[in-house]
Amino acid sequence: MPKVESKPDVFYEKKEGIATLYFNRPEKRNAFYLGMWNMIGDALEELQEDREVKVLIIRGVDETAFAAGADISEFKTVRYTAEGAKTYNDSVLAVEEKLIHFPKPTIAMIQKYCVGGGLELALACDMRFSSETGLFGITPAKLGIVYNLSPTKNLVDLVGPARAKDILFSGRLLDAKEAYEYGLVERVYADDEIVEKTYEYAKTLTERAQRSIKGSKRIIHEILNGAQDESPEIAQMILDSFESDDYKEGVRAFLEKRKPNFKEV
Repeated sequence: MPKVESKPDVFYEKKEGIATLYFNRPEKRNAFYLGMWNMIGDALEELQEDREVKVLIIRGVDETAFAAGADISEFKTVRYTAEGAKTYNDSVLAVEEKLIHFPKPTIAMIQKYCVGGGLELALACDMRFSSETGLFGITPAKLGIVYNLSPTKNLVDLVGPARAKDILFSGRLLDAKEAYEYGLVERVYADDEIVEKTYEYAKTLTERAQRSIKGSKRIIHEILNGAQDESPEIAQMILDSFESDDYKEGVRAFLEKRKPNFKEV
């Protein structure tokens, strides 16, 4: 799919419970400029409230790139001073925070370049699926800047401190095989299979109990933030699941040896 001329640089489509958020700037390897981050944030807010959407896939509009980082032209304009950099960074961090707390499953479908801000965004997703030609890196050491704490924590949570240091200190690019070995990505597919396999997996998630998925995502997030005991709110969420219509449907389907038809969103 080449650049969709009738669409903005960020747009989304919905089909059968799956929303796809596209980066539509392949001529620049989907490099982000400040306005794109704002568009991504707006889209996430809309999709979060959309009851038709059960899963979100984030990808480039074609196989050219997921996102190759920041648009270099803004380094001498928007991001050339500490004040400008703070404005830019605050926008990026706000989008990443929205994505981390997005209540539905999120999958970064990565083809070719996933570098800098592109990898930052992918790290904020629940899962990352890569094509065999995926390339990954975070390159502040090549520019003389320091990354913010939140995306650095996301990286450390995934790969551990030593490998995070390797990635950040060297600024080198990892191929899909090494990214998988490091724990940056969960799955690697052939270039001609990644789209089909990613959407096939997303479809599976739309058929599961959404209450269970959202609850699991929330609990995992609490654990990553240091929780060791259930808060009263989490404990009540767990008990409420046993009172839900979907739980009753799940039990009936299991006993009747059929596929459950979950209704909650």
